[in-house]
Amino acid sequence: MGVNSNTPLYIDGEWHEIESNSEIPVLNPCSGERITSVPSATESDVDRATSVARSAQPEWEQRPAKERGDLLREIADVIEDNVDSVAETLVAEQGKTLSVAKYEITAAADIVRYMSEWDRRIEGDILPGSKQRQSITLLRKPYGVVGGIIPWNFPISVFVRKFAPALVAGNTAVIKPSELTPLSTLELVEIIDDNVDLPPGVLNVVTGGGAIGAALVENDDIDYVTMTGNVDTGKAIMRNAATDLTRVSLELGGKAPAIVCADADIETAVDHIVGSRTINAGQVCTSVERIYVHSDVREEFQSQFTAAMEAVEIGDPTTDPDMGPQVSADELEKTQAAINRAVEQGADVAVGGPTTENPPTSGGYWAKPTVLTGVDQDMDIVHKEVFGPVAPIVEVDSVDQSVAFANDSQYGLSSYVFTESYRDAMQIAEDLEFGETFINGSGGAQQGHHIGWNESGLGGEDGKYGVLKYTQIKSVYHNFD
Repeated sequence: MGVNSNTPLYIDGEWHEIESNSEIPVLNPCSGERITSVPSATESDVDRATSVARSAQPEWEQRPAKERGDLLREIADVIEDNVDSVAETLVAEQGKTLSVAKYEITAAADIVRYMSEWDRRIEGDILPGSKQRQSITLLRKPYGVVGGIIPWNFPISVFVRKFAPALVAGNTAVIKPSELTPLSTLELVEIIDDNVDLPPGVLNVVTGGGAIGAALVENDDIDYVTMTGNVDTGKAIMRNAATDLTRVSLELGGKAPAIVCADADIETAVDHIVGSRTINAGQVCTSVERIYVHSDVREEFQSQFTAAMEAVEIGDPTTDPDMGPQVSADELEKTQAAINRAVEQGADVAVGGPTTENPPTSGGYWAKPTVLTGVDQDMDIVHKEVFGPVAPIVEVDSVDQSVAFANDSQYGLSSYVFTESYRDAMQIAEDLEFGETFINGSGGAQQGHHIGWNESGLGGEDGKYGVLKYTQIKSVYHNFD
């Protein structure tokens, strides 16, 4: 870990110390031991960062679009060249396995490269006017300064997911990483600063907790806020942004259903759902959180799924087991409480449970892959988000019932369908009230669009629409008489 945690402010192309007595301890999830501490920024630091971004924005916007794209392509190359070193830091502070950490960083390079390709593809429109010798031009212009708030579960990929489309569209950015996982982001910024001639003030980073995030949202120099996190924080951001009608994009929580139809390939369904529920210790907003299985195949699915979850190897993430620890004691306690509540309401623990016997290390935040059976639709475990490796199984009698149960949720981010029937797959996908649906598989792509419905957020990420959200339309009426 090469990052200097004593200078965690990156403003105007330079590293700065923070004049603050407030420090944020960064802990290793495997042991609970302190890795280092990072000073928290102050509101005046946020003011300085946003002011610098405001000053740098006009020149950045006027820079030829291809040059902006070229710089992003350089950043993508640099990320690819430093996967191993950043992955080491990411594993230490976040707890994901080494292979998942490397995948995240490689994906981050792909995100930046994909977004860079929009440098000469952001289009407007030319329309006929309503008068003689008149035309109308619709231009897409950047908002100005983007404030980004990053979660702890994917601190690298979400970091680039925020700044890359913002920058290619002509905005500048001020980003705040999570206080739980700031080190990998700071290390990546240090690598970018050392290797890419990015103009000062275009990309800025401040550290801190919720108060600093709120200061960023409320800052007068911020024109657009993009945040990934939980629903309560998203609602608070919307309230704060409403003061001066700052635009927001919110990627929030999920409670993804998986529908396993009577004709599903059970092996495929088990493989994808186990992977979805245990990757990053289940700390993924798109992870399967409730499983609706047709009664005709419930016993077969439950048997195979329980065996597969029981076989998940938990261990030191640097040795690349199937699953590492949860990120913090607080997250582990939430997972344990959710399991206990489900049991109180009548669910049975088929495998796993709230405690992990013989954990890989003492002091770590080790959750156990858990399968809950005998679950009813009205139980809390079906409706409340659980950011941990817990999978409740609900038996259903029909496709219609599975869709109705799936849609019975405040969330609407991701959903999954397993069936060999093309007709059923298309009908279920049409009826599900979720921003994205995966059929007989899992995993998205940069060119798609990741968006939540209902209380899972608004605005979306990735693809064409993920770039265009960082622009606003300007109408120009040309009169030639």
